[in-house]
Amino acid sequence: MSTIVVYLEQKGNELKRSSLEAITAASNVAGANVIGLLVGGDSAPAQVAGAYGLKECAVAKHDLLNGYSSTAVASTIAEFAKSVNATSVFFAATATGKEVAPRVAVKLNAGFVPDCTALTGSTGAIVASRPVYAGKAKVNVSVTAPVGVYSLRPNVFTARKVENGGTVSIKDFTPSLSANDARVKVTNIIRNEGKLDVSEADIIVSGGRGMKGPENFHLVEDLGKALGAAVGASRAVVDAGWRPHGEQVGQTGKTVSPNLYIACGISGAVQHLAGMSSSKVIVAINKDKDAPIFKVADYGIVGDVFDVLPKLTAKLAH
Repeated sequence: MSTIVVYLEQKGNELKRSSLEAITAASNVAGANVIGLLVGGDSAPAQVAGAYGLKECAVAKHDLLNGYSSTAVASTIAEFAKSVNATSVFFAATATGKEVAPRVAVKLNAGFVPDCTALTGSTGAIVASRPVYAGKAKVNVSVTAPVGVYSLRPNVFTARKVENGGTVSIKDFTPSLSANDARVKVTNIIRNEGKLDVSEADIIVSGGRGMKGPENFHLVEDLGKALGAAVGASRAVVDAGWRPHGEQVGQTGKTVSPNLYIACGISGAVQHLAGMSSSKVIVAINKDKDAPIFKVADYGIVGDVFDVLPKLTAKLAH
């Protein structure tokens, strides 16, 4: 039986939803033994993964892993993958996954397939689908090397609980790290306190160039507060400096799949649609009735966002 190692990311003391999605994706590969890997931290978050089908997990512990170092993490994952004769290593294509996965592929002399949106086949014959040309087309890719490294686009693979999910068998793993493995270190983290992350939110209200300026984004924020939603933005807005990059939704930003996505003053360029078209319900507000966003919207409001948003917010506040 072939083995898939899934790198499990934590946020606080909980597994990220994208890691649970990666577990589900790995569990759906026929003939695979799936092993989770936590690098540093506590083993408690791994038990949650048992409900999603994970039966075995290793926790890597080393003094050089007490602080985040992409080089040390990559060395740890590669060493563990070799120790269990892994044929595949799965990552979520988060900021961390995008940084670490290529490093691991190099260390394993593996084939690397980034930003996968679908997986078919069995272990040893996995065919991955990924977007190219800014989402205008998709290609099917298979790895010819003995080991494959795959990063999976968040919010595309749905995390599913299994009926017989239960306790996860935990074991410790001590990598052979040296100071040279930790030559890149994170020295400071600046957080957006109190803001919901669009990649984890169930409801998102996004604004585009139709908001006309950063001073008008309070209308988007007010609607977001009324709904308990995260605030997103189009690439044009972020490039103009109106909103931080962490809020960008789209091909070059974050891929989201919330239960409700409200696009305010967003025309619907293909790059933006590539990042949000898998949302469960899409509501578009735009004064241009021919805007491309209406082609993917479940509900559309043809009107000026400066008229619609205050009324919608007031209605939800009651």
